[in-house]
Amino acid sequence: MEIREISTNKEKYMDLLLLGDEQENMVYKYLFKGNLFALFDSDLKTVCIVTKEDKTIYEIKNIATYERYQGKGYGYYMINYIIENYKNKCKTLLVGTGENEKIINFYKKCGFKYSHVLKDFFIKNYDHKIFEDGKQLKDMVYLKMEFE
Repeated sequence: MEIREISTNKEKYMDLLLLGDEQENMVYKYLFKGNLFALFDSDLKTVCIVTKEDKTIYEIKNIATYERYQGKGYGYYMINYIIENYKNKCKTLLVGTGENEKIINFYKKCGFKYSHVLKDFFIKNYDHKIFEDGKQLKDMVYLKMEFE
């Protein structure tokens, strides 16, 4: 397995990024201001974008694994890579997600703890209803990891 930081032609990863954030104009809000990482294991499996929110806070804005590779540990490997690479760059690493217990538990398993909620985020910021596992997403749930 190899993780590479991608600095050019970031748009060519849009198909995979849209699995993590299904509205293209929302992805473009952070695509070029963030660091894009791609995980390869013979071919592309997972991508992740991390943005600097202020001098002590970074945020995982998007992480996505092709559906056929989900459940094989690629997302977990990517998150651990991000944690290792950002723990000396910031005090807080944030990640936001919809109210999906499966995904929230994934982040908790990676060491994140509940931070806060942005009410009606998906209703106010997307031009269509967003569904995960048959449930409409309304609120953005933030989790955080604190470093010393």
